[in-house]
Amino acid sequence: MQRVSKLFQPALVIPKNATVKSQDITSKSQRLMLEQGLIRQAGNGTFHVLPILQRSLQKAVNLIDRHMESVGAQKLTLPLLTSAELWKKSGRLSSSNGATPTELLQTTDRHGKVQILGPTHEESITSLLAAVAPVSYRQFPLRLYQISTKFRDEMKPRFGLMRAKEFLMKDLYTFDVDRKGCEQTYREVNEAYDKLFREVGVPFVKVAGDSGTMGGSLSHEYHFPSEVGEDELVQCKRCGMQTNAELLRALTEQCKSCTGSEALERQPGIEVAHAFILEDRYTKALGATCLQPNGKPTTLQMGCYGIGVTRLIAASIEVLGSEKEIRWPTVLAPYRVCIITPKAGSKEESQASPMVERLYHDLQKISNCQGEIIVDDRTQLTIGKRLVDARKMGYPLIVVVGAKAISDCGTFEVHNLIFETEQDLSYSDTIATVSTVFQSGAKSAHQTDENSNHGNNQIERQL
Repeated sequence: MQRVSKLFQPALVIPKNATVKSQDITSKSQRLMLEQGLIRQAGNGTFHVLPILQRSLQKAVNLIDRHMESVGAQKLTLPLLTSAELWKKSGRLSSSNGATPTELLQTTDRHGKVQILGPTHEESITSLLAAVAPVSYRQFPLRLYQISTKFRDEMKPRFGLMRAKEFLMKDLYTFDVDRKGCEQTYREVNEAYDKLFREVGVPFVKVAGDSGTMGGSLSHEYHFPSEVGEDELVQCKRCGMQTNAELLRALTEQCKSCTGSEALERQPGIEVAHAFILEDRYTKALGATCLQPNGKPTTLQMGCYGIGVTRLIAASIEVLGSEKEIRWPTVLAPYRVCIITPKAGSKEESQASPMVERLYHDLQKISNCQGEIIVDDRTQLTIGKRLVDARKMGYPLIVVVGAKAISDCGTFEVHNLIFETEQDLSYSDTIATVSTVFQSGAKSAHQTDENSNHGNNQIERQL
């Protein structure tokens, strides 16, 4: 039985009269995760991920794995360290003025060789393909991904896990024999992203993005609209085109009939994913080729698709949570049901114990609930105090086994944080309610296909 009393969950208690520097806690999600013992700051821009949040991260990893498998992607692990020589060959080691990009973290080994702590792994994966090139055209399309730690020497780490120096990221790299295949891969992966984010259930927007230092000819970004978002998203209300404000000029050129600022709608967003067509930016520089049917080699066409895993969790809490309570996407909640037992010394305590055992094991039998139940057995605390704590933690369903449960009524107090309801239910109705909630899925976050359809239409026009 999973018990709250056994969790390593060191909450951070901030006294009401304490003065907290603004640069220490810069977002709601950061404060909530610190207060609830999900993270602890280790240094400037680095964090300990504690057991409760680790469960949520593992669920995000499992969700991503499932959607990557749906497009035939294969999982691997690339070295965290990449030779600086590869970055020189790709042209990314130096900026336009010849200086090394300031966000790169570098280290020099005992032999004097410079290594890059990877913020992304285009050079690493492309060098792997180049080492075994030329590969037969029959091997393609080839879609390889990893979920690993990335490093960026952020000038101003802020918003907790949303902009940190060390973070968990999924990066998919795709290789095709020609531009047509690369475009088809781009469509398929973007469709998988649409499905993934609809399953998460946080409202999202897909916009045309700036390829920036990554290079390539086409990119799209996935954002959660939020006031703390560092990107400005622009949509033309007349034609539906959506873009990052960095590409506003391109938007006005494509929507020449939609002139006037009144046609543009702006909102801040948190970027949680990005898709790129890189063409031969890396494969040509590093020599990644394949053999065509005629036996001649050709340079591979490449794509890159990232999802910030730790950022996804933090951004979800930022959007869904209140000032005092975490709210999780149900698919990412560390535990889906919390059972609160009677207080120690109460007349209900002894009678309720076998009932709690039975309820726990019956709930475990429900589809999607095995391993998802936790019991708050801190019986030195009142039921009311533990209910407040459970709401702050955001467990989607909270079942209170109190006086009503052992009385003639035989009812349980069920708090549904997904729908924000509270009901007194019989034992069988409690089981049925939990089953219905988790078999039918979480409450929709009012995310329709409209935004993703706009993005898909943009992709078709740009391809």
